Amino acid sequence: MAAASLRFFSGNNFPMEPADLGARMHEHIRRLGLMPPGGEVTVLVSGGADSTCAWHLLRELGYRVSALHVNHGLRGEESEADARFCRELMGAEIVDGRGGRTENELREIRYGFATDRLRATGHTASDQVETILYRLVTSGRATGIKPKREDGVVRPLLPLWRDETVAYCRAHGLAYRMDSTNRDTTRGLIRERILPLLREIHPAADQNLLRALEQRPTLQPALAELISSPVGSKRLDLGDGVQLVREYDRAWLERGPVALEGPVRWGDWRIESELAGLKVRGWRPGDRLAGRRKKIQDVFVDAKIPRSEREAWPLVVRGDEVVAVPGVVEHPEVKAERVAD
Repeated sequence: MAAASLRFFSGNNFPMEPADLGARMHEHIRRLGLMPPGGEVTVLVSGGADSTCAWHLLRELGYRVSALHVNHGLRGEESEADARFCRELMGAEIVDGRGGRTENELREIRYGFATDRLRATGHTASDQVETILYRLVTSGRATGIKPKREDGVVRPLLPLWRDETVAYCRAHGLAYRMDSTNRDTTRGLIRERILPLLREIHPAADQNLLRALEQRPTLQPALAELISSPVGSKRLDLGDGVQLVREYDRAWLERGPVALEGPVRWGDWRIESELAGLKVRGWRPGDRLAGRRKKIQDVFVDAKIPRSEREAWPLVVRGDEVVAVPGVVEHPEVKAERVAD
């Protein structure tokens, strides 16, 4: 029977055509901007049905796909056989990932390879359900696997269920490996013992757990990225002259620059000037006094301005240069005074 004529049942118990999986994956990638169309991607493959399906399906969708297998060497000859399988079937690059003991250590080693390129994993909706359940039990939070990690690793297979990847491999005549140690992990305990019991309570337990994640309030991708990344400084225009600014582990709302044409009220300050081209705005990391090397951050420190007040403190600027810091650095043609409400 030709692959195109095969039908199988999805994790949602609806009969699916193999071609439908590609459409769902493509929509997931497109909607979240996980990969450029037809771009290069390296799939981190274990040899199991999920990553094998991801490798094959991405090729079918027109991506330029390579494979990378990290051999942790935990199962002796079985690990070596996995590596040979990945190399022979997918032309995978094999790297030595020995040294980890815990699941977290192994994960860090695995994601430490090929950081110079776009990488993808074979995580599915089934993995998502197991992760949600694990985090609910251990932290009380219904959080799951991110479609895109902070280090750029993407999860294009998240809309698909594990039984769908198995059926896809069978439909396309793709062999795949089984990891004998999966049952010994926390995820294996959830998969083999806990979820079957939950399905006895309700047959749609998997879908309902996934729905708990999907119904959480979501943020636009740019806002989620700004909040979740702790590195460096970023700002996002929220519209109506308001920006969200994050500097490392702190975030604040900032009004956009206001033209100093007539009196401007900024917090407790009333600012006026007859000079043309001036604006009032909040402090930005890296701001310096006009014509000087001194950073505004150092000006605040010298003036003993508390950190909690610096983000709301007005600056008078011309272009990118700070010409006055009300109450701290005066300018002869800028009048600034604190006023009561």
